Amino acid sequence: MKRILLIEDDPEVARLVEAELKEAGFQVDWAKTGMEGLIRHREGKPDLVVLDLGLPDLDGAEVARRIRATDDTPILVLTAQDAVDRKVSLLTGGADDYLVKPFHPAELLARIQVQLRHKEGSEVLAVGQLELYPRKRQVFFREREVRLSPKEFDLLHLLMSRPGRVFPRPEIEERVWGRPLGKDSNVLDVHMANLRAKLREAGAYGYLRTVRGVGYAVRPGRREEEG
Repeated sequence: MKRILLIEDDPEVARLVEAELKEAGFQVDWAKTGMEGLIRHREGKPDLVVLDLGLPDLDGAEVARRIRATDDTPILVLTAQDAVDRKVSLLTGGADDYLVKPFHPAELLARIQVQLRHKEGSEVLAVGQLELYPRKRQVFFREREVRLSPKEFDLLHLLMSRPGRVFPRPEIEERVWGRPLGKDSNVLDVHMANLRAKLREAGAYGYLRTVRGVGYAVRPGRREEEG
């Protein structure tokens, strides 16, 4: 399930957009200010940002610039300004697309889907010699395919999206299964054990890190032997 970060200070607009996105199957994280949006972007690593320009603290263009300085998350700007020079400034300053208010929800969804397809079509996640292709849902180690189950792939995709970051168990459960699995559930542990075994079988030792009592991570600068 794709995660959308909505940065919008107008509650009426935000509720409308949030409802439409959830109806379309997205998870939505709503931030009411630019600073809150930057924090949530850094902590939550969304798949796409819907960004209003008229924020109470930071100009939306500045928020887009700061996001773009750290990664390539697609940014769709909502703006009431239809001037050509403003649009050019947005697109050259970090935004991937823009939508002029008022807009139809169907057009917003269509533009989001286009940006997500563009991202998936060009994205390759690589850590060492381990490569993951999100669109094709394939994983390779030293150019040999590692065949994973759908959930194993989703787990590795999440961990490889932020190498070195320890993802807490509740966050992994929410982002991969869409719900808490329960404190007595060992479903996550079983899937991680299977994923680790398949990587080892392919020769990819030491990529997965377990932080007991916290969660899991992919080692960012790991050695090729077991770590």
